[in-house]
Amino acid sequence: MYFDYAATSPMKKEALDTYLEAARLFWGNTSSPHDEGTRASLLLEECRKKIAERAGVLKEGIYFTGSGTEGNVLAILSLARKGTKKHIITSAAEHTSVHSAMTLLESEGFDVTRLPMNEHGVVTVDSVVNAIRPDTALISIQHVNPEIGTIQPVEAIAAAAKKEGILFHTDCVQSFGKLQLHAIQADAMTFSAHKMGGPKGCGAIYLSPYHAVAPVFPGLTHEKGIRGGTVDTPAIAAFAEAAQTAPSLDSLWVLRNELKKQLDGSSVKWIEGPSSAQYPGVIGLCIPGMEGQLVMLALNAQNMFISTGSACDASSASGMKAALAMGMTLEEARQFFRISFGPETTRAEAARLGQALLSIAGQTVML
Repeated sequence: MYFDYAATSPMKKEALDTYLEAARLFWGNTSSPHDEGTRASLLLEECRKKIAERAGVLKEGIYFTGSGTEGNVLAILSLARKGTKKHIITSAAEHTSVHSAMTLLESEGFDVTRLPMNEHGVVTVDSVVNAIRPDTALISIQHVNPEIGTIQPVEAIAAAAKKEGILFHTDCVQSFGKLQLHAIQADAMTFSAHKMGGPKGCGAIYLSPYHAVAPVFPGLTHEKGIRGGTVDTPAIAAFAEAAQTAPSLDSLWVLRNELKKQLDGSSVKWIEGPSSAQYPGVIGLCIPGMEGQLVMLALNAQNMFISTGSACDASSASGMKAALAMGMTLEEARQFFRISFGPETTRAEAARLGQALLSIAGQTVML
């Protein structure tokens, strides 16, 4: 039983069918001037339009990438390097790719403020506003935290940034194709295909066409110089198809509540925000006295597959970023594990998972 949709999801049948058809019929290089290239280019532009419509942004600002990780790095570096200001605001719980970009910018002389989360797993608007300085160039705050599923107030943060003339980027890898994004007036956004039923190795960024940006690698031709290399037209077509349908949030809440019912009265600790600021498909938990890695292995032995957090941090021994950003100690953070549901998850599977966790928690208590 698979409970790790936040790491990756199986491809939707419609997306896989689209991939195969596009690979068979639209194999030309989109930059080639002949008819075969033109056919592929027309399909690419139609996909760009579909992704833009799903995100509520302008088609001219969509650029396809090889992943959400690459997208975050390209978006942040492109925006940060376009001006002369050298201060950036982000959170301590961002994806590893965001931290990677920030560390590189620090080596170039930028000053980065990393904000904590509050006890509800949220980066407050006030904390962002209070961190703004005259030399603040960019704010980057994720939409949905990939570890505990809390929804950040990015609409209000984007508005505050715009009021101060500061660029705003948001990592929407965990929310694109799942939540409504149209109200986020961001200058840059990051999306990924495989988190919502599309293929791996494909993503996109939105960079507002109203702003000039500095390409990370000058002189490239594909994707208007933002991202080099021949585009993977079949993967992009599958990405656009997968984005046309979204999981039922009501169904995900049913699954979450079923698990909560099974664990009621146990020692299992939930790490979550209020329902209004919580994506129901991602669940952060701890069993006091037991490392999350051991919980994962115990469930794996029963053919139940969960995570100890972001797959990009699987080899890290530093604990979960979200847990640490909320003020947990390193020992407490190491007890963290993540469960994530998808459209294929059933209520019976959620109940069986709950019973397995009850058994594991009971063994811990006996120890």
